[in-house]
Amino acid sequence: MPSNDARTLLPTALPTAAAGAVATLVSGVVVGGKGAVGAIVATLVVILFMGVGLVVLERTARSYPQLFQAMGLALYTAQLLLLFIFVAAFKNTTLFNPKAFAITLVALTLVWIGAQARAHMKAKILYVEPDSTKTEKSEKPGSKS
Repeated sequence: MPSNDARTLLPTALPTAAAGAVATLVSGVVVGGKGAVGAIVATLVVILFMGVGLVVLERTARSYPQLFQAMGLALYTAQLLLLFIFVAAFKNTTLFNPKAFAITLVALTLVWIGAQARAHMKAKILYVEPDSTKTEKSEKPGSKS
């Protein structure tokens, strides 16, 4: 993974995982074992969906900077639709508590977005690529050709 991806992904995924651990504990205490399982599934879904989206968006920005804004909008729309489909598919499941899952999913998505914004603001990413070749001076200052 390129260093810019890791510089943004780790500071974003770690707070989300920590919030997921807290949500798992709270869901386990409030709802029971199925609540804890729902919170764990929500944590994994958020980290997977948002992590893959972040990597795809950063690679697109690097390869096709002119498509960055459109790709970002399309990506976030697709992520919301996929999360909606995932929630709808498991609405009546007996594997885990759907309410604990949904609440954890929303909370962790907000944590992810906040952590991503913070990581992006703190990252020292150049917005102009420095020239890799040294320019040669063809003439001395003050001389005319």
